This record gives sequence, structure tokens and C-alpha cells, in this order.
Amino acid sequence: QVQLMESGGGLVQVGGSLRLSCAASGSIFRIDVMAWYRQAPGKQRELVAKITSGGSANYADSVKGRFTISRDNAKNTVALQMNSLKPEDTAVYYCYYSATYNYWGQGTQVTVSS
Repeated sequence: QVQLMESGGGLVQVGGSLRLSCAASGSIFRIDVMAWYRQAPGKQRELVAKITSGGSANYADSVKGRFTISRDNAKNTVALQMNSLKPEDTAVYYCYYSATYNYWGQGTQVTVSS
């Protein structure tokens, strides 16, 4: 029933920035972890960043210092600010919410060109 929807993806040059956002189509009860994953063609989906309900964040080593995850608990949204983008950041990015059930977005393409 409830679906997640990412927005903010697109084409950006090396060193540029993008901000991804994720929102639910309906209310989700008691969201625990919100996270961003990404998947490049031919690669396994990997965790990029996650944030707990209390605001504790963790990042993949490859993005640490460049990406920032944030959440708005009142609106049940999560964002990923991506700075200093590199070609290896090119992937489909998915948001993920852990609640009573787990929810995934459909993905948004991020392409970093050199």
C-alpha cells in the first residue's frame, strides 16, 4: 500500500552536488532506520548511509565526508546531500525505511560525468 518515492536524481559533473529526498505516499507507523542504498549496473546493492530514529548516522567509507544523511521525523522524510561527486557514485539510489515492515523506493538514477 504505502510506497516510497525518491526525487532529486539526475546528471551532474564530477565535483558537483545533488540532494536526494525520499517521501512516503502514506503514513508509516514508527519508522526505525532510514537509509540510502545504491546499485550500479552489474553490481550488488550496497548501503550508502543510514540514520536511526535518534539521529545517529553511519556512512559507507566510500562516501564518508562527502555525503550527509538527514531525516525529518515529523514528515517521515529522509534526504541525502551528496557533495564532491565522483564517477564511481554513478548508480541507482534507493531509499529504505525500516518499520513494522520494510519499505523500498523505486530508485532514482544518479549519473556523474567526467
